[in-house]
Amino acid sequence: MTISKYIINRFFLIILTLFTLSWFNTIAAQDADGKQLFISKCQSCHSGDMKTDMTGPPLFGVEGQWEDKAKLHEWIRNNQKLIASGYPQAVEVSKLKPTAMQTFPDLTDPQIDAILKYIDEKGSGKLDAAKGGGAGAAGAAATAGDSSQHPLLYGIITLILALAALILIFINKNLKKISDDTEGKKTPEAVPFFQNKIYLATAAILLFLVGGYFTTKAMINLNRQKDYEPRQPIFYSHKVHAGINQINCLYCHGNAWESKTAAIPSVNVCMNCHKTIQKYNGPELKDKNGNPIDGTAEIAKLYQYAGFDPQNPDAWDANKAKPIDWVKIHNLPDHVYFNHSQHVRVGNVQCQTCHGEITGMDEVHQFAELSMGWCINCHRQTKVNFNVDSTSGNQFYSIYEKFHNDIKSGKMDSVTVKDIGGLECQKCHY
Repeated sequence: MTISKYIINRFFLIILTLFTLSWFNTIAAQDADGKQLFISKCQSCHSGDMKTDMTGPPLFGVEGQWEDKAKLHEWIRNNQKLIASGYPQAVEVSKLKPTAMQTFPDLTDPQIDAILKYIDEKGSGKLDAAKGGGAGAAGAAATAGDSSQHPLLYGIITLILALAALILIFINKNLKKISDDTEGKKTPEAVPFFQNKIYLATAAILLFLVGGYFTTKAMINLNRQKDYEPRQPIFYSHKVHAGINQINCLYCHGNAWESKTAAIPSVNVCMNCHKTIQKYNGPELKDKNGNPIDGTAEIAKLYQYAGFDPQNPDAWDANKAKPIDWVKIHNLPDHVYFNHSQHVRVGNVQCQTCHGEITGMDEVHQFAELSMGWCINCHRQTKVNFNVDSTSGNQFYSIYEKFHNDIKSGKMDSVTVKDIGGLECQKCHY
């Protein structure tokens, strides 16, 4: 065997080893990704503490409520199909909330099990106990399989095994040289590494692949602001207003019901309440760094913008008010068209679908990546309020005669945004 063939064989052996390790890494990450799957699939409608009633019911204990786990998996993937089959428990669960649950046909059994495991651990307090238990609890969480540690752990193992493989190749090569010298065999003189065409070509290909991969990933994430959380001129807690005090989102963002933008409420809207509420008496407020916030002092900042003197409220001149310089969090490219009323009013999309569990946030951050792929996946899965007869549903959809015929004949059980043109380029791009 020539040296070139020998090197090529060893090179492909390394590639096969790395591919196998990466495959196992992917499987392990999928199995342990219950938290991320819950956030992306479930948290838009269900409470993150698993016990609070929201658009969807609280999920803690849901696995124990289903006698047949396979039916629970069917419910999560396509609840409408299970309801249509007449399965009694599915019919009863569908009556709990007027809003129909989304379907998730792409979820695998291991992924659903991971979500259910996360729901049980979060609802029972095991995860919170692990976070607050110091080093011992952190070690237990790592032993239990914290999903955030798996990619790093398997990456380190992959690098160690790759390095070991390279060392063994050079050891084997030297042993073969010693053996040939002992037997008197003449071996060709080794070509220096920097002059070896095979090494140079292999390095160039690897550099091209790795560089191209990371460059593509970086470009894809260009201008995406997921988890963006700027400091605002006034500490405004959505948790206190929309969560604890149950102020409807549309009271402050009424434009979302009837126009393209949700709009930021004017100072006068804030003063409707805070002309009377001059002191904060709610739960302790903290910023994202854990620093305490004086709620009453934040209300005082509002008064400065409003030109309001709480000691002399009758002399307030609202014309002296100036806008609050809020920092915009959710930004879309200029060539993207998004209409809030089309989603909130016509599509009955809940605010939490795009903005996360807003009722649990003090300082708001961008929950979703708001990418094109993220929007398209939602359009593929979200069902429209398709009228199945002359009295129910959105009557606009009566013009889709083909879909009505397909539903009657059993070819379709529902109509998604994709079916009515939700994937057409010109729908969202100017």
